Amino acid sequence: MEERIVKPKNQRVKRFLDNRAPKLIENTKKAIFIRGGNTSDVISQALVDFYLLKKPDAVLFRKKNILRPFEDEASIEFFSDRNDTSLFMFGSHNKKRPHNLVIGRLFDHHVLDMVELGINSFKAIHDFTTSKCVLGSKPCFVFSGDAFETEQDYIRLKNLFIDFFRGPDVTKIRLAGLDHVMSISAVDGKIYLRTYQIQLKKSGSRTPRVELEEMGPSLDLVMRRTKLASPELYKQACRQPKATKPKTVKNVSYNTFGAKLGRVHMKRQNLSKLGTFKAKGLKRTHNEKENSRTVKKSKVEVE
Repeated sequence: MEERIVKPKNQRVKRFLDNRAPKLIENTKKAIFIRGGNTSDVISQALVDFYLLKKPDAVLFRKKNILRPFEDEASIEFFSDRNDTSLFMFGSHNKKRPHNLVIGRLFDHHVLDMVELGINSFKAIHDFTTSKCVLGSKPCFVFSGDAFETEQDYIRLKNLFIDFFRGPDVTKIRLAGLDHVMSISAVDGKIYLRTYQIQLKKSGSRTPRVELEEMGPSLDLVMRRTKLASPELYKQACRQPKATKPKTVKNVSYNTFGAKLGRVHMKRQNLSKLGTFKAKGLKRTHNEKENSRTVKKSKVEVE
């Protein structure tokens, strides 16, 4: 079905449509948090806590919505298109799947990946007395467990978490801006998610001493159902336009630390005429100069 072309009626509508139009460098990914038709206090509070970590690039639905993402994706795609979001988190609760959390992302407003997680244990942010992170800050991630490197479902879940909390691209990092870290561990089929506040303490040197204090939310999860994109579709979603790729510059390279290295091509030099610094200790004395002159004169007379 062809998309309907909408012509702007005024400048405000034109700016709105231009903001949603495809760009070489896309806008920061936004997420929607949706409550299902039947939810528990655990799911409702978990959605609110993740919403607080994702703000301001997030939209929280206060009303209930009867959805089944794995059976019908149309409603998720409709909400994504209407709110201009590419990430979603859906919470529901029933007897078959208690405390159910679905996290996913979309490509071109069509569902790309979905992972269903069950919450076995939960502690909210307000249960911790630690100070909270700054609004809009990006978390550091620590993934522990061999499953995140060997099993396809866990590899895609790891990428999904990073994509979900990635935030805007930055060119510089301020040390004080690194204020919280999310630790995700996979052990014996269970996933442990912990959030810590980073505290920089005095160490007596220029480098501060780093301490971690749990600030919430804290979840014990178990993976239930997954719906992953095919390798071809996933490759298409990760494709970057040629205009955004940096142009290669001849004879310029970067080392592992990001330092810029350059190679300069020069003509062959005559080193005999190269002016160098001559130390006084290497200069010839007056007697040595006189001796060399007499030697040259004697050679000329002999000839």
